[in-house]
Amino acid sequence: MDILFVVILGILFLLAISDLIVGVSNDAVNFLVSAVGSKVATWGVIILVASLGVLFGATFSNGMMEVARKGIFHPQMFTFTEIMYLFLAVMFTDIILLDTFNTIGMPTSTTVSIVFELLGAAVGLAVIKLSRDAGADYTLGDFINSAKALAIISGILVSVIIAFTVGLIIQVFARMIFTFRYEKVMKYFGAIWGGISFAAITYFMIIKGAKGASFIEPDTLAWLKTHTALILGASFVFWTIVLQLLYGLFRINILKIIVLLGTFALAMAFAGNDLVNFIGVPLAGLESFKIYHAAGGDANMMMEALGGKVQTPTLYLLIAGLIMVLTLWLSRKAKSVIKTSVNLSRQDKGYERFGSTLLSRTIVRFNVNLANAVKKFLPEPALNWFENRFRVIEDENDQKDKPAFDLVRASTNLVVSAILIAIGTSFKLPLSTTYVTFMVAMGTSLADGAWGRESAVYRVSGVFSVIGGWFLTAMIAFSIAFIFANIIYWGGVVSIALIAALAIALVIRTQFIHRKREEQEKAIEAEYEAQAEQKVTSVSLISEYNHKTAIILDKAINLLNDTALGISKEDRRLLAKQYKIMQEIDAETKSYKLKMHELIKTSADTDLEYVHYFVQIIDYLREITHALNFIVEPAFQHIDNNHQGMSKKQYNELRNLLTKVNEYLVMIKMALDTVNFDNFAKIKEMQEKVLENIAASRKAQLKRIKGKEDKVKSSLLFIDILAELKNLALFTMSLIKTEAEYLSKLKK
Repeated sequence: MDILFVVILGILFLLAISDLIVGVSNDAVNFLVSAVGSKVATWGVIILVASLGVLFGATFSNGMMEVARKGIFHPQMFTFTEIMYLFLAVMFTDIILLDTFNTIGMPTSTTVSIVFELLGAAVGLAVIKLSRDAGADYTLGDFINSAKALAIISGILVSVIIAFTVGLIIQVFARMIFTFRYEKVMKYFGAIWGGISFAAITYFMIIKGAKGASFIEPDTLAWLKTHTALILGASFVFWTIVLQLLYGLFRINILKIIVLLGTFALAMAFAGNDLVNFIGVPLAGLESFKIYHAAGGDANMMMEALGGKVQTPTLYLLIAGLIMVLTLWLSRKAKSVIKTSVNLSRQDKGYERFGSTLLSRTIVRFNVNLANAVKKFLPEPALNWFENRFRVIEDENDQKDKPAFDLVRASTNLVVSAILIAIGTSFKLPLSTTYVTFMVAMGTSLADGAWGRESAVYRVSGVFSVIGGWFLTAMIAFSIAFIFANIIYWGGVVSIALIAALAIALVIRTQFIHRKREEQEKAIEAEYEAQAEQKVTSVSLISEYNHKTAIILDKAINLLNDTALGISKEDRRLLAKQYKIMQEIDAETKSYKLKMHELIKTSADTDLEYVHYFVQIIDYLREITHALNFIVEPAFQHIDNNHQGMSKKQYNELRNLLTKVNEYLVMIKMALDTVNFDNFAKIKEMQEKVLENIAASRKAQLKRIKGKEDKVKSSLLFIDILAELKNLALFTMSLIKTEAEYLSKLKK
């Protein structure tokens, strides 16, 4: 039996290393997003500062380790074997869950995941024990430390509201002082702002955080607590003077120093608060094994001894810190998660990852109406003064690598987040650093007017998507840990091996998925950079988009054929695949439309009539995409709703029609590829044949409806497909006609 538990302990520590890697990849957003978004320094400098913060913070995590051992459940209610199974279920769940979120580039909470995993696994084993001992005088509530669990969960939820509100309020005051032209007022308020920031960081990160450090003596802690006010005041005065001298003598950018120190402090808070999420469970497993071994190897012994206070060796904490530092330098997934938060808080407009929803539109509409109502009651001078303080300075040069937001907001993000997280750490409450930092960033973004009328609905949708992911994290973490605990309990060694294999397979698969998406994003970025570096012309633009249109038409041919086949055979999987391909095509052509504004601005053409042709081509390409989408999506929904597929007559008729459509699209594709429109008359003739066939098919279908040959749903779908094929034929012809006119005009 000892061998089994040694193996389980080994697996726990291997999982701890993996969890540190995937966890830091997720949580790097918490302390890097402000520095990265404001471009305060190079990536290397930012990571170096954050690495030092992580190493220091790792030594402050000791007090938090108790959460994994007794914070969520009562260890005295479980045997040693059950405790080890519980910890194993938690770690397997954590690896799978966090890696999945990292792959899709969504920040989630490692604190929420570990809390609900412990809760789910504990409940799972408690249910087993209760079912096996029906006459027991204990209930499910006796297994769970409900008071502590509720305090942790409520603390996490309250922190979301507090973080957003405090971030918004502090940023309003900061912007009123500094405005977006902060260089002019730095000599008056920069040092004071820096002194407040440095004093706050010193107080919460050193004095309060020192409580958990294993190397700080009790006498030192007592002295720090007694002289808190003195240290806080001295820190403010000292740093205010130092920063004022640095600015006055060397014109040092005080905000840059605040952001870098804030990054260090937040990384330190992250390590101090979140290290328990990654190694707390394996260390609790190690302590359990020591108790088991000291008691003579009784696997059925109850684990009340695990409820005592244990000091974690500083060496373990430092090793964990080193692994986290290496992950910061090497993780590619961390950058994906950071990008999501930066995009949601950036000051400028551009591509929005998230779409509009009814909830986001309602919220934005309410706030717009509220703002308009408030403005009516404010004196005009006060309103003008306020608007002037918040007026964004437009950069006429349009920098290629301009920051997502300025240093004023970055400093507020870091200082407010560090203070709130440090408070949680000092009271041994595992606040979610992800929730706090993300919501502070969203609050400061709102205060700065980053969510303007052109982007507000998308940003609000994005925030709710992320928050929805947080609730999803809790439900998934609880459910999977519950299931894994049951599987491991009943399946033993075999089930442990199978779950381990599943976890490894999923992690490997997500690596390939992430790499593929990363390559696609790099290709898009490279295209943007290439276009930015050279002045484009209508000739180069139309040539480029000719090629892209030809590729889309090639995809359309296969898409239409497979969609028709999927409806006929009622093949949901085939149609789901086509629907996914269609979504990719739609996203691609949508990005063309969004890029159009920037491309026109940078165009070297002086004659706008040439540019007008490019705009028309993009518009027709989007209409072609809409036509395809209105064929594929209803077809998928038709079969997904378990409606009957096409009749044999319908399918044969559609196949014959698609043969003509395919020939027509191939002719257009060849014309685009060769930039030769000499056979325009033949293309026009083919289009007329396609339209005639569509009209004939519609009449035939109406006769079948009259004769009650076909089902209602399939008949309506068939008629809709014919209508969209007609639109496809019309818009492709319009596109070709525009191309031919442009080429003819260019030759003159």
